[in-house]
Amino acid sequence: MLRLDLTRFRSYRDARIETDGRPVVLTGPNGAGKTNLLEALSFLAPGRGLRRARLAEIDCRTDAGSWAVAARVVSTQGEAMIGTGRDPASDSGDRRLLRIDGHAVKGQAALARHLNLVWLTPQMDRLFQEGAAARRRFLDRLVFGFDPDHAHRLASYDQALRARVQLLREGTRDAEWLGQLEETMAREGVAVAASRRDIVQRLDAATVDDGVFPQPRIGLAGVAEAWLAEMPALAAEDRLRAEFAAARRIDGETGGTSVGPHRADLVVRHAGTGVGAPDCSTGEQKALLIAIVLAHARLQAELRGIAPVLLLDEVAAHLDRSRRRALHERILALGTQAWLTGTDAESFEDLGRNAHFLEITEGRVSDLRELPIPSIRRVRE
Repeated sequence: MLRLDLTRFRSYRDARIETDGRPVVLTGPNGAGKTNLLEALSFLAPGRGLRRARLAEIDCRTDAGSWAVAARVVSTQGEAMIGTGRDPASDSGDRRLLRIDGHAVKGQAALARHLNLVWLTPQMDRLFQEGAAARRRFLDRLVFGFDPDHAHRLASYDQALRARVQLLREGTRDAEWLGQLEETMAREGVAVAASRRDIVQRLDAATVDDGVFPQPRIGLAGVAEAWLAEMPALAAEDRLRAEFAAARRIDGETGGTSVGPHRADLVVRHAGTGVGAPDCSTGEQKALLIAIVLAHARLQAELRGIAPVLLLDEVAAHLDRSRRRALHERILALGTQAWLTGTDAESFEDLGRNAHFLEITEGRVSDLRELPIPSIRRVRE
């Protein structure tokens, strides 16, 4: 990423950050707007951003108008200007506009073709303790880096799923219309399951025990995913379609959908101990998450020639010094652009002049005049 522009985004009336591909370190007191910057970046990827906020909630409170975010990025597609923002003409106030090189585009999958983002936030420290939905979102973000069309398939599946649920709740027995929706759900759902399964297998093979971060063993639990291990994709589609049709009565009563890739779950365990991630300590759970993200970045760099941009919010605060140093060394070795936040610059001294240090104060961005002293000393030596 070469440049980031914010307009009316939360605490920022406007801001521009010029970058050169190095990791970017954002420091400042709590509440200064560091996470807001990462959230702005997260909207340059498919989905609802790292906070999953309603779009109308993001508008700057001190300046009227709708928010917008734009960035100049370099990818395997070449250099491009991508942007997004809230549509002020939307009745609900919750619709996004997308532009690439000045042209309006439909479908958030277009963003994933130009920029892949993966993030870790303090809220994700309990990823293995909470429901499967958050783990699916985390996995899908990893899949986007290898298969940008995954975002389109997810959107098509979810749209058909919601329409089917609504029809069943209303007591509709239009078999033809329900059949069309279930056909879409079966087709797109099996494609979603296949992409997830492929990336999980690749990631599991790519993870290592590097002596600092534990090796995670990664799996995928789900009915459609299990079928794909036993039969061709077309046969799995037929079976999923039949399951949808057979479950219409009970799904109408429960107001849900009892089978499908929307119920899949990412399963992780510590390779060294064999303990499932939910039963590991908080520190080990965080280390397992970091290990997965680093394995994903290495794998994407090997297969696509470019690593994802990493958004790491307050990650260093929960790592001991050896793991913090190891994380910084691995980021530099990957050659990826990571955006890291913290309250003090000294936590990032291992990065030294290999990173771009910025200070955030009440929604304002400025270059940090001096790097952490230990880093300057090492560079001079």
